[in-house]
Amino acid sequence: MNRYSRQMTLPEVGAGGQARLASARVLVVGAGGLGATLLPLLAGAGVGLAHKKGEIRIVDPDRVEEHNLHRQILFRQADLGRPKAQVAAEALVALNPDVAIRSECRALDPVLAREAVRQCDLVIDAADNFAVSYALSDACHLAQVPLVSASVLGRQGYVGAFCGSGPSLRALFPDLPGQAQTCATGGVMGPAVAMLGALQAQMALSLLLGHEPSPLGRLMSVDLASWRVNTMSFAAAPEPAQIPAVIAASEVAQGDLFVDLTADGGLGQGRRPKADQRVVFQCVTGLRAWRAARQLIHRGHQNVAICTAPMARVVD
Repeated sequence: MNRYSRQMTLPEVGAGGQARLASARVLVVGAGGLGATLLPLLAGAGVGLAHKKGEIRIVDPDRVEEHNLHRQILFRQADLGRPKAQVAAEALVALNPDVAIRSECRALDPVLAREAVRQCDLVIDAADNFAVSYALSDACHLAQVPLVSASVLGRQGYVGAFCGSGPSLRALFPDLPGQAQTCATGGVMGPAVAMLGALQAQMALSLLLGHEPSPLGRLMSVDLASWRVNTMSFAAAPEPAQIPAVIAASEVAQGDLFVDLTADGGLGQGRRPKADQRVVFQCVTGLRAWRAARQLIHRGHQNVAICTAPMARVVD
């Protein structure tokens, strides 16, 4: 009996679909809560097999911590202190020895995002970090590569498919909330994370297999506090104009006006940018930088970017 016989029995998969999964090159950013669920589902389905020149590439800079274990069930007590990407790679190979895994224990920034996206067929954003999500969306939109992104907090979250032939993440979320909580500050339940991760995996498989209707331009929101699941289409959403670029620290140029909002209050007297000068804002969470950049754009200055410290760490 073939390892994949149960899914190959489906007429919408078959031998041809299984071959497409085997040769797929998938980038997964984040091996934490969402990644711990979706990664075994991809490897188990036969995505990225070595003999078909496929690959699953995992990028995550974090190490396993004890507070991860209640929901990140890919990891064990013995893994504490080890790099998540490395542990995840070992677990996936143990599950399916044929899968080709490239694990990278480093942070994702816009430079790496653009390089990595050009080498893959599909991107999965499992970082749950707005700066990472926007950097991936920008790179995927430019390269026309599909992106599956999810976010979860407490007992609710969403998952959607962006870019490729559909709108980008910015088209659906052109602005950020006034404040952003994380799992560390707001809390999260394991089953909610697992459910959103499983939906990401299903969307990814559907995109790789070319299933219709396509999940591109669709968003599913899941609220396990009120037991509601909603879907919506944003396929006709226009791309927003005049949105701050997200850049890496290495991309800050000598001629830029760099404003570190963690150290000062912003653009004070004597710090007005020249007409063609790029202004780069930075803060700890990225939210103040985003708001400052948007305000400057609204005042007519178009060359604005944000460089955020959280790019160095995936929210877990």
